Amino acid sequence: MDKKKMSVPLVCHGHSRPVVDLHYSPLVPDGFFLISASKDSTPMLRNGETGDWIGTFEGHKGAVWSCCLDTNALRAASASADFSAKLWDALTGDVLHSFDHKHIVRACSFSEDTRFLLTGGFEKLIRIFDLNRPEAPPIEIEHSPGSVRTIAYLHSDQTILSSCSDSGGVRLWDVRSGKIAHTLETKSPVTSAEVSKDGRYITTADGSSVKFWDANQYVFNPNHHHGHDCCIIIYFAYNSNYNFISVL
Repeated sequence: MDKKKMSVPLVCHGHSRPVVDLHYSPLVPDGFFLISASKDSTPMLRNGETGDWIGTFEGHKGAVWSCCLDTNALRAASASADFSAKLWDALTGDVLHSFDHKHIVRACSFSEDTRFLLTGGFEKLIRIFDLNRPEAPPIEIEHSPGSVRTIAYLHSDQTILSSCSDSGGVRLWDVRSGKIAHTLETKSPVTSAEVSKDGRYITTADGSSVKFWDANQYVFNPNHHHGHDCCIIIYFAYNSNYNFISVL
């Protein structure tokens, strides 16, 4: 009789308070990596395949709500309740720059070409920082209908995807005009939104649903819909053969 195969999850210890965000890097020559954000104010970097701890980014004075790695996994970014977003050297753990805000920063994301950093939060603004000129004032996109909860680049950095903590839907902003080009309608606020590594799909979690949207269509109709008792946040991992998605 064949024995039933069981998948045993890896358990990564280290954070002292709840983990609120995860981000996997693309596949790079050294493998792929995982960065985690926590209310303990210290983002952590791990080997994405084994979960082994690599390092801890120290410098925030408040809960870290969001974190990400750039396309080459050489730099990290974090968004914090201490009214700042920080740019880190992912190899040394050193702070490369701290971007001051006027309120809690809930989300951050690198552009695909790694030149720009997006941030959003309680100010109801989307900011675009030029990492080649970190001291320069950011471009600001106004009129978000609520505090920004998630943010990401789409369509080769021509579109910004964002969701709000206090209203449903995901907004697609035209980078050139700074205006909303389209809204993906959802019944509940979107607690997590991710773009697949090949840029073809947007995955959102709202209420008790996970939705998959075709990012290449002008009209963004969901291709698939899955119901769950509870959906809080979604994460993508990537290697040469598979895309993984986890729902918590």
